[in-house]
Amino acid sequence: MQKTVFKISKMDCPSEENLIKMKLSDIDSINQLDFNLEERILTLYHNADVNIISNSIKELKLNETLISSEETDTIITESTRSQSKLLWTILIINFAFFIIEMSTGIISKSMGLVADSLDMLADSFVYGLSLIAVGGTVLKKKRIAKYAGYFQIVLATIGIVEVIRRFLGFETLPVFSTMIIVSIFALIANGICLYLLQKSKSNEAHMRASMIFTSNDIIINLGVIVAGVLVHWLNTGLPDLIIGIIVFGLVIQGAFRILKLSK
Repeated sequence: MQKTVFKISKMDCPSEENLIKMKLSDIDSINQLDFNLEERILTLYHNADVNIISNSIKELKLNETLISSEETDTIITESTRSQSKLLWTILIINFAFFIIEMSTGIISKSMGLVADSLDMLADSFVYGLSLIAVGGTVLKKKRIAKYAGYFQIVLATIGIVEVIRRFLGFETLPVFSTMIIVSIFALIANGICLYLLQKSKSNEAHMRASMIFTSNDIIINLGVIVAGVLVHWLNTGLPDLIIGIIVFGLVIQGAFRILKLSK
């Protein structure tokens, strides 16, 4: 078995990771892919021709560099059942908070909560695509990625239009207490997800990616909480609109990355 290591400079989130997995899924004899998003390193264990793998990655234009390729006696072990169970747990938590934040955001007139709910939905899509990859076909995954990406873009665009409408003078002061309370619960939920992921001590593909993704969610939750405090302190909905437009932008950016998986 060969152990091949690539440095991929533009691989910095789960979308690029999924893009690489999709690209390499048609190559036989790849036993395992290990991603390190922090260091932007991809390690492959395979029996396939390294040139075929290298050319496939090169087509993605993620600025890759072949670091090493050598024979190894490493024994590949599978723990997909426990990982799938953990990813299902995190997916359910994220989707539940998508519903909670979307409904309370509409009721409290908070664009920050609505935007954060779409970020939770985007997370659910990423985790769902990873789970589908375990037992689903490449074509099925591409089709779902396409629908998921367009759905996110439509929702985020509607949200941005509403933010612009409020910026132009149709501003409605959101209920700051709802913003803060719901975001605190979302923060706790993401904290639990991060704890579960770290507890798994897995260095494999989607597990490390999920840790980074969830860490980013915690930062967004804190941003909505700060916006809620500023809404109360300044008696204006402007902080809510600012955090809303930032998160909507992040959701659209993630949606375009997911759409790459459908090509």
